[in-house]
Amino acid sequence: MKIKRQKQVKKTLSFYKYNFNFREPFQILIDGTFCQAALKNKIQIKEQMPKYFMGEVQLCTTNCALKELETLGKELYGAKIILQRYQVRKCAHFKNPVSASQCLLSMLEDTNPHHYFIATQDHTLTTSLKKIPGVPLLYIILNTIVLDKPSQPSLEHVQAVQLGELVTPSQQQSLRSMKEEQGIVAQKARRGIKRKRKPHNPNPLSCLKKKKKKGMPTPPLQKSEPGQKKSRSRHKKRRTDGVGDALPGPAAGPNPPGTQHRDPKTKKGELRRRGGIRRLSAIRMIKYYFFKKWTVTHKVSRVCLHDELHLHP
Repeated sequence: MKIKRQKQVKKTLSFYKYNFNFREPFQILIDGTFCQAALKNKIQIKEQMPKYFMGEVQLCTTNCALKELETLGKELYGAKIILQRYQVRKCAHFKNPVSASQCLLSMLEDTNPHHYFIATQDHTLTTSLKKIPGVPLLYIILNTIVLDKPSQPSLEHVQAVQLGELVTPSQQQSLRSMKEEQGIVAQKARRGIKRKRKPHNPNPLSCLKKKKKKGMPTPPLQKSEPGQKKSRSRHKKRRTDGVGDALPGPAAGPNPPGTQHRDPKTKKGELRRRGGIRRLSAIRMIKYYFFKKWTVTHKVSRVCLHDELHLHP
């Protein structure tokens, strides 16, 4: 099987699995026309079907389909032998057999509750089956088994379930019947009744008047004139007793005997002059150090030259 065809089969199978609850083993109802087409095209249905569905498969038929092949004669004898190998499902026409197409339609009912796949080559049967939602069809084209795409009614059914009701009508009926049996509906009705509350008196604490704070009386608000600008009110901190008094310092008056009065300006100048002297002395010391070093090296070099002249005249 080609990869493209395999992907298409997976897609359609997943659609029926998730929307119509199809599960393995997949049940396939086969009629005589499908067996005759498989015999002509040399397709072994029992071997090919599990590979095509990629899972377990149950091949089955009905009594009406077998009797139809018996009546048709020797032309369909090979198809009859192939169809007899599969499981025979009971239908309602055991005493009064009908055609295979009518029998298969009766097996599906309105909603295909048993999740059957239908394998047939009958065009009239396929057109009538496409009107029922959730019925996958199988047929043979060019020596290959083909699973048909989901029909329009099945797509519309899925869309209606997704948009409106998440549960199908049949499932809703079954849920209602189960609830009535267990008595869940009556309990919900009781829970829905609201109890009337009795009128209560107000909280006595909320009715008390607010107590005024003990302290300084608040000043009355001054009304501002329409043309006048609003001025901010700044709150100054109140000082306690003893705080904010003048700190003790030297008493004002004439200088005591034996001391000279120094102006602060002259004092600053004196400090600056002393700092300048210190800087000068430091610079001189550095210069003196380097000069001394230079003189020592210069003398040594001169002595060395003198010795060399005397040794090598």
